[in-house]
Amino acid sequence: MANKTAGGNNAFHNFNNDFAHIEDPNERRRLALAEIDKAPFGWYHVRACLVAGTGFFTDSYDIFCVSLLTIMLGVVYRQDNKGALTTPQDTAIKLATSAGTVIGQVGFGALADIVGRKKMYGLELILIIWATLAQALSGPGPGTHIVGLIIFWRVLMGIGIGGDYPLSSIITSEFATTKWRGAMMGAVFAMQGFGQLGGALVMLILTAGFKGSLSTAAKYQNCTGACLEATDRMWRALIGIGIVPAAIALYYRLTIPETPRYTFDVARDVEKANADVNTYISGKKGEGDVDAIQQATARRASVAALEVPKASWSDFFRFYSRIRNGKILFGTAMSWLLLDVAFYGLGLNSSTVLGAIGYGNGNNMYETFYNLAAGNCILICAGAIPGYWLAVATIDTVGRKPLQLIGFVFLTILFLVWGFAYHKISSHGMLAIYVLIQLFFNWGPNTTTFIVPGECFPTRYRSTSHGISAGSGKIGSIIAQGAIAPLRTRGHVTDKDKSPWLNHVMQIFSAFMFAGIFTTLLIPETKRRTLEDLANDWDMGGESITGAEFAQAHKNETGSDEAPVDLK
Repeated sequence: MANKTAGGNNAFHNFNNDFAHIEDPNERRRLALAEIDKAPFGWYHVRACLVAGTGFFTDSYDIFCVSLLTIMLGVVYRQDNKGALTTPQDTAIKLATSAGTVIGQVGFGALADIVGRKKMYGLELILIIWATLAQALSGPGPGTHIVGLIIFWRVLMGIGIGGDYPLSSIITSEFATTKWRGAMMGAVFAMQGFGQLGGALVMLILTAGFKGSLSTAAKYQNCTGACLEATDRMWRALIGIGIVPAAIALYYRLTIPETPRYTFDVARDVEKANADVNTYISGKKGEGDVDAIQQATARRASVAALEVPKASWSDFFRFYSRIRNGKILFGTAMSWLLLDVAFYGLGLNSSTVLGAIGYGNGNNMYETFYNLAAGNCILICAGAIPGYWLAVATIDTVGRKPLQLIGFVFLTILFLVWGFAYHKISSHGMLAIYVLIQLFFNWGPNTTTFIVPGECFPTRYRSTSHGISAGSGKIGSIIAQGAIAPLRTRGHVTDKDKSPWLNHVMQIFSAFMFAGIFTTLLIPETKRRTLEDLANDWDMGGESITGAEFAQAHKNETGSDEAPVDLK
């Protein structure tokens, strides 16, 4: 029996003492994780949401300010006679972040399952800070082009942003109480709305600050002298300010403890996991303290005794080769891909859409920039932010699957109306449709596609699976930006109608939303079920090797009773 330690009270038990008399590591694991699952909502939950959410604020700010960035880059480094980037340049800059994000989501997702959540958390934020700063300080030279430099740094920034998706989702879900797990994960993701709003507000402030200089030019191509200098400073400030929230969150990310579920199920360190649970539930910072000798002894025993299946490449492929397992991963990945075709197709071109419906014009550059920034604020406050928080309020009662299904249905209808009645709807009517689309994006599949992959997979592959799902979503974003969004300029482009094919683009988006209805049917409902309960749904078929079986196989191969080194 383990020695008892000091500490604990009626409010916060000393779980080392509570479970010290239990020798079975499976029972100790079950009891410790049950304490996390049923813990009352407290400050430690709020802190976890804030640490993860600040990163998502930064991610969203950096991603969605690109529609304003490309306009200002066109003014300063005019590539055509209208003071704008060419369509391929505009598209390439917008695609760069998504391309990097795919790499980051899959790469960081897999690494978080291999080396641990804690070791990777914070590294992605360092990469974002570094790439954002370099981007804001970039300038052309005899052997370089500004568009190429921006693309390079936005790819690196995208890798960091991509890493934030699986890490923030998994860390939040594995620390969350079962009753409010969906709301906690939704609150983290909802910071995207504030990030979008932050970018629009910064643009609004910068525009007001340079009003005198911007008012001297009627159109983009007429911007010279003080106007050109002001615009150059504006885009650098807009990008550079994105470093601030990332820097604030960095310390807390680097000091966050490893999740007990990873320590139990992958590292297979029962003593350390119990100590971490005790520290976390007590509301303290950092990791739990544990006796090194007792830890080593317990870990050696738990390698063979824990019934949790062991992670390995062969187990991974065997696990997902089962139809009932593979179809859920396919459902989460394809739902995210189909959603992001329309979500990013609109979001990264919000300034274009605002211009097309009459909210992106002005008598001079000051009015144009002001209207674009104000229009983005209106869209975000009217549709996106309410949608995110309606999802937070309802996701643990209505459920993930119904919200996603209803969202895809309404989005299909709205895009159909916008596409086929495009020339009959007034600009105010289009604005109303745009706001409703943003509402049902976020009070629906945009939130649920982030949450479900962080819940329905077993611990050993949870981060990898979330990364694959999220990466699929960004492939959808690339499809939207590379293949669909450029179609808006087909036909006869004029100063009054710069997107003559926009109605057909909306019709294409409706087809993707319709397909999302069917991929939603493949995902499970996860509300108010423990992560262990959900993992058992996957592993009951015996398709994975258990700890005891792994230890026996190791003994048969080597003839040694030594505890085998963990396969990651």
